[in-house]
Amino acid sequence: MKTLTRIFIPLFLAFVTTAVAAQANEPMKVGFVSIERIFREAGPAKRALAKLEKEFQPRDQEIQKLVKQAKDLQTVLEKESVTMSETDRRTKETELGRLNRQLQGMQREFREELNLRKNEELAQVLERANKVVQQIAEQEKYDLILQEAVYRSARIDITDKVLKALEK
Repeated sequence: MKTLTRIFIPLFLAFVTTAVAAQANEPMKVGFVSIERIFREAGPAKRALAKLEKEFQPRDQEIQKLVKQAKDLQTVLEKESVTMSETDRRTKETELGRLNRQLQGMQREFREELNLRKNEELAQVLERANKVVQQIAEQEKYDLILQEAVYRSARIDITDKVLKALEK
């Protein structure tokens, strides 16, 4: 249902706008903005992602430290399990299981929080980009600017203009 809405609403808007423009005998001015490119190339998006990397780096290092601990313990178990006592082997296996569970929980929590923060940061970038798109549309008298399209001509792509305006 959501996908159908995403497809049919822009098509309906394009149809209505075309009909209105045809009645007024004026050419319709249409533009397209690639939000994917905005998130990938815009300075504010790059700064937001760098900020997140810095914010989450200590936790990532903590996870990497636990990964190393688990690997080292696994290596010890593989190499010395034959020569170690049954009690020591069970203790190390229990410790390895505990480390793996702790690691899985930390990784899941890390991913969830990182995704949440990334969505928050990119929502701010999108809001700013939408304001820039609206300014460009008003200044250059666009009738319609789309952010998603199955097909678009490079002729109507105004993403570069938006990227330049976001840098100001």
